[in-house]
Amino acid sequence: MFLWHVGGASGWGNYIGLPQEEGANQVATLRFFYTNDILWYYIYYALCVLAFTLFWFKMAPHRWQWWSVLGSAFIIFSVGYSVQVSVALNNWRGPFFDKVNQAINEKDLPASELYWGLVDFALIAFVFIAVLVMVRFFTSHYLFRWRKAMTEYYQDNWGRLRHIEGASQRVQEDTQRFAKTMEDLATSAIDAVLTLIAFMPILIRLGENVTELPLIGAVPYPLVVAAIAWSLFGTVLLVVAGIRLPGLYFNNQKVEAAYRKELVYGEDDLERAAPPTLRELFENVRKNYFRLYFHYMYFNVARYMYLQADNIFTILILIPSFAAGTLTLGLFQQIASAFGQVSNSFQYLVNSWSTIVELLSIHKRLKAFEAILDGDELPTEDQEYLAKNMPSE
Repeated sequence: MFLWHVGGASGWGNYIGLPQEEGANQVATLRFFYTNDILWYYIYYALCVLAFTLFWFKMAPHRWQWWSVLGSAFIIFSVGYSVQVSVALNNWRGPFFDKVNQAINEKDLPASELYWGLVDFALIAFVFIAVLVMVRFFTSHYLFRWRKAMTEYYQDNWGRLRHIEGASQRVQEDTQRFAKTMEDLATSAIDAVLTLIAFMPILIRLGENVTELPLIGAVPYPLVVAAIAWSLFGTVLLVVAGIRLPGLYFNNQKVEAAYRKELVYGEDDLERAAPPTLRELFENVRKNYFRLYFHYMYFNVARYMYLQADNIFTILILIPSFAAGTLTLGLFQQIASAFGQVSNSFQYLVNSWSTIVELLSIHKRLKAFEAILDGDELPTEDQEYLAKNMPSE
């Protein structure tokens, strides 16, 4: 990607008969996906993946290499493809809504022009849906293989791991949740980066039609400045508001595991799962959940207020340009779409904070397994549990 965007690799298609087409990145129909530029990108990506695969298979072969290397490459490609769809739809919005505006104000536009515009949208969307369904099917198998790899590794070392609190839950449930959560966050991060790369030039170009920003006035690259400032504000706001949630999620897993474990012992042993013990364990569950509810309350206040304000922020910053008469309906639609894509990319932490909190909790639980297998020091909570429950040798 670095060579493509910075090193000039995007122009190497000239050497194989695929010269760059002027204005190819502004095509507003299905042809966007088979211009010379896009065809060369597909070939270039395949060659890079092939080179990396041959190198990695030679240097670090392992059982899961087909899924971990080629599977990951396919998922990354699908993320890039979804970004291309967003660019194509953004290109479509400008001409189409300008025609809508012309039809409303001048009343001299044939209806067929609008119908064919919708056909262009449908073709782009339907192709994307077909690819999306295929990718989701593949990703489901990819995630199960990831979980299987982790599970088999822990099963092979079960004799050393089984004394950890909630070990069975960590192997059975946390491996599945870790693979799913990690894939979600990773693809979201890649999507955010690729979206920034694709839409930042579009936002800069469209910003030439924006005269000034409210309160600030005229600034270079006004839309980019507004997107960065607004996203940083939201990110800092939610990180501060949600700073205590990871620890509470971890404690939640711990108290739930202790309660469930006592119930499991009670299935086979009449002396276990006595009502006083269960009441005490469930009281720990209740206390942690109530703390979690409280901290989530003010976190959600900050989160939802920011997201609601985000719905009107684009209109707010464009009011001076509306008043100056420099925007058409089509331009407004393109700016709103491109601004939303760029600001959402900068808002990666805002959009993913709840998932990140969950991942930190899962990672903390699985880290105890890794510490035992690597001979490192266990987290404090697990040390205390082992001191109380580890059978004497």
